[in-house]
Amino acid sequence: MNLPIRQAFTKDEVDFEQTWEVLHKAFREIHARNASNLSFEELFRNAYKLVLKKKGDFLFEKVKQLEIDVLDNDVKSQVRRLATPTLLISGANDSSSIERRAAGEKFMLQLTRSFQEHATEAGMITDVLMYMDRISTSEGRKTSVYTVALGLFRERVLQATANEDLAMSILDLLEMIILETISLERSGEMVDRPLIKASCRMLESLYESLNEQESTRLYLTSFEPKFLEASRDYYRNEGKMLVQEADATTFCSTATRRLKEEEDRCQQSLSTHTEPKIKSVVEQELVSAHITDVINLPGTGVKNMLDNDKMDDLRNMYELVKRVDSRLKPLRDAVHKRILELGNEINRSANQTATEAPSKPKQEKKDGENKGKEKAGPAKQLNQQTIAAVNWVEEVLKLKSKYDKIWELAFKSDNVMEKALEVSFQDFINENNRSPEFLSLFLDQYLKSSGKDKSEAEVDALLDNGVTLVQYLADKDVLETYYHKHMAKRLLMGKSISRDVERQMLVKMKMRLGNQFTSKMEGLLKDVELSENLTIGYKEQMQRLGEGVTHKIEFEPSILTTTVWPITIPDADRSCIFPKEVELVKESFEKYYLNKHTGRKLTWLPHMGDVTMRATYEKAGKPITYEISGSTYCMVILMLFNEHERLTMDEIQQLTNIPAEKVSQTLLSIAVAPKTRLLKKEPMTREINPSDVFSYNEKFEHTFRKFKVALVLEGQNKVETAEQRKETQKKADDERGLAIDAAVVRIMKARKTLSHQQLMTETIDILKSRFQPDVAMIKRKIESLIEREYLERGTDSANPSYNYLA
Repeated sequence: MNLPIRQAFTKDEVDFEQTWEVLHKAFREIHARNASNLSFEELFRNAYKLVLKKKGDFLFEKVKQLEIDVLDNDVKSQVRRLATPTLLISGANDSSSIERRAAGEKFMLQLTRSFQEHATEAGMITDVLMYMDRISTSEGRKTSVYTVALGLFRERVLQATANEDLAMSILDLLEMIILETISLERSGEMVDRPLIKASCRMLESLYESLNEQESTRLYLTSFEPKFLEASRDYYRNEGKMLVQEADATTFCSTATRRLKEEEDRCQQSLSTHTEPKIKSVVEQELVSAHITDVINLPGTGVKNMLDNDKMDDLRNMYELVKRVDSRLKPLRDAVHKRILELGNEINRSANQTATEAPSKPKQEKKDGENKGKEKAGPAKQLNQQTIAAVNWVEEVLKLKSKYDKIWELAFKSDNVMEKALEVSFQDFINENNRSPEFLSLFLDQYLKSSGKDKSEAEVDALLDNGVTLVQYLADKDVLETYYHKHMAKRLLMGKSISRDVERQMLVKMKMRLGNQFTSKMEGLLKDVELSENLTIGYKEQMQRLGEGVTHKIEFEPSILTTTVWPITIPDADRSCIFPKEVELVKESFEKYYLNKHTGRKLTWLPHMGDVTMRATYEKAGKPITYEISGSTYCMVILMLFNEHERLTMDEIQQLTNIPAEKVSQTLLSIAVAPKTRLLKKEPMTREINPSDVFSYNEKFEHTFRKFKVALVLEGQNKVETAEQRKETQKKADDERGLAIDAAVVRIMKARKTLSHQQLMTETIDILKSRFQPDVAMIKRKIESLIEREYLERGTDSANPSYNYLA
């Protein structure tokens, strides 16, 4: 379609000067913003003719010179007139001056308006010269007119001096004004953001060269580096000032506000490309450089925030630290330190209470009463120790609840902080070597029938919280030992809140620790149920047979499997001499049991039994009957006095075959303790000596018809003595040795050959979920397995290894 036109134009001669004059006049009118009467079609045709006549290069140069003349004579002079001495001489120190600020705004307004007008006018001229641009560009000879026009604005205006007497360019002056305006805004002044935005858009539209590469925009090459450097100085100084003068809360709120301000400034005044860069500057100079000092500020730092539950401040602190350290090390360290301080204080308090000596009882007028109270003191103290153990767990749970809330609300459930909290609790909990015992006692407290004063939901929540602490224990096998022992005592003494709750607890434990932890405890419940069924069957048989005395004594045996129950059987217990009435029941039940279970053997454990018996006294000529609860030993000793008037301690021991220390302990409770003097003692002294004489106390009285001999029922689980703890630890070490043996054999059986280091590593990996394996113990067990010919050493002594012997 264009071909006929092109042929038509080529036949005509074109006068370049005459045609250019038409175009020149029109372009001048465009620059004068008086283009409404111009004919775009006519102008386009004139330019088109010149290009067809190969005059395009001449036309291009003429247009370029026109643009230079307009910029030099009109635009630059207008801008320079506003580069007043107020701007050029006062300098940055006068940035607060009203006159300087007003002059700067006028300068920016004129410059940006001139650029916008020039860009619009260049666009209109480019439209007229569209054909020339198309031909020149396709031939690779020229840059577009519009690009050249903008490039000339950069060269002839921005890079020109702002004043003939000074070396500062108009661009330098513009950037200085923008930076001063931003500084004013940072100081709280209101500024003309749209004007700054217009200036920055101008700089984004201009390039260092006509190639117009993205990285050569004036905004990026000239203004942004100066802005970032000035900002770096500003925030470096502000950071130093804040650390010296402000508290941690103010520092965090200021830093958070500054980051938001810079984000808004980039969105509304500068460029979105600058946002990540300026935020990085603020993070480096204001946050990263000072955050550790702020965290540790005395009185207002993280310690104060944690202690006073300042969630907003902690959240600000967390977010600031997160910006500069994804691992949150300074915050982690501060939180870890505070938890350790609080946790170790809980440890010290509990251990001090659990180990402090019992206070001495006050002197009484009656020597016997005084001595009874002296003996009751330690028992009472043990109870206080147990309360201290339970309080330890409750305080730890309270601390955990506090920090769980902080983690959720302030630390936004951050995984890194979750791990830090876990490590902190692990450290101080395992610092207390009695934590497994204390935790087991806590669980025992709420699994006993004494916990019935709380609702089912409350008990369940407390037990859940207790089980939660299990995950922090390094030596879970020690907890298993204590829990096993405490559960056994609860079940034997009928102290458990209910079987269902016991089972639910074992399910919770199994989920946390696995089947291995709960297998023995499940055996306890199974034995108790089997014992109940045996008792029912035995009673039914006795009723059918109508055997005399056997069904007059209510007998409740507990049949305990030796491998399941944590019981030590004293040798003396095997030969305890029971009263005849009790011996008949004992023999009757043995016969019944062994008929049902051929080949089994029953060993009686009177030291673990308890009895309820009736005793009748005469008061004012009328009989009065008491119901007395006590240990089996208590019953055996008291029933001797149905047949004997007076007995020495030696005689009592010979007649019952009860261990001497147990005889002495029982006699203290039934002959010395003021409220339970069922026997008279001669002489009435504190000590029980072999020659002391005991007799029936016919004048015995008690406030209640039913009472308990506060002896050695041992129905309460208490804090262990140092001796008992050593025994428990020895048992745990023995079981660990067996576990190490099993682990090593299992590994070597599967791998056949392993280096020493590999075997050590894999053994530790297998066992660390139950306890912290001791390297020396593992080495000893490996040596033992070699001696027992389960393993043999490899032949290369330089690289120790082991082979499995099938």
